[in-house]
Amino acid sequence: MPPLPMSPQVFSILSALVAERIGLHFDVPHAPIFAEKVGARAVEAGFESLLDYYYFLRYDPQSQRELDSLIEALVVGETYLFRELAPLEAAVDDLIGPLVEAGRRPRVWCAACATGEEPHTLALLLAARGLLSAVDIVASDINAAALSRARSSRFSRRAVRADVPAFAASRLRVEEREVTIDPGLTQRIDWRRINLMDDAAVADLGTFDVIFCRNVLIYFSDETARQVIERLGARLAPDGALFVGISESLLRFGTSLRCEEQSGVFLYKKVS
Repeated sequence: MPPLPMSPQVFSILSALVAERIGLHFDVPHAPIFAEKVGARAVEAGFESLLDYYYFLRYDPQSQRELDSLIEALVVGETYLFRELAPLEAAVDDLIGPLVEAGRRPRVWCAACATGEEPHTLALLLAARGLLSAVDIVASDINAAALSRARSSRFSRRAVRADVPAFAASRLRVEEREVTIDPGLTQRIDWRRINLMDDAAVADLGTFDVIFCRNVLIYFSDETARQVIERLGARLAPDGALFVGISESLLRFGTSLRCEEQSGVFLYKKVS
């Protein structure tokens, strides 16, 4: 069956629905790729009209499963092991380690973790420093399929883009087509399916000493990003720190979090 045509009007209401439910923002320049992915998903679900597909997603009480499938089609989740490693090292050495030494049990949240390379990298760092058993790691994503892959302890070969750091070599097996991590590390991570637009679900996670939400805000509109930052900030313990991607900044959003530089890395602290 040929792709379903998407008029500007249908693009407007469908993209608004996606923004409302999961926060992803698609503007007019992204309309072709949005139309391609949504159209393919609608055909696979048995629809012959994107307008009918919209009405189903918007109003049918049985639409949640299909919305989940659409999310999987739209969420790219591009990530890899040891990506932007310096902020992770700074968090472990300058924030998490000292809390453990002070007798605390730090809680860390990797939000929007996709297939789990970031929390696994964090676990590898903590294990190398003898801290893993003293820290609670929560990793979340909206994409159920991505979380299933994360729990498997296996990644595609693209998960390693350079030489494996020495601290990880003993717990990582790199083969021609697959990368496998020590399942014991995976089991130390509390995997959760969380929509960052869901106030109640985010609040139920409790408070954290460190939150990573990296290379995520760029996919949101400014207003949605402000809302997400507010939710994340509310989950920080006093003096807790939020890390975003190295190409992201919160300064234009007027956040109450204070920007600091530590070990050459920028982070955002909750003022106690």
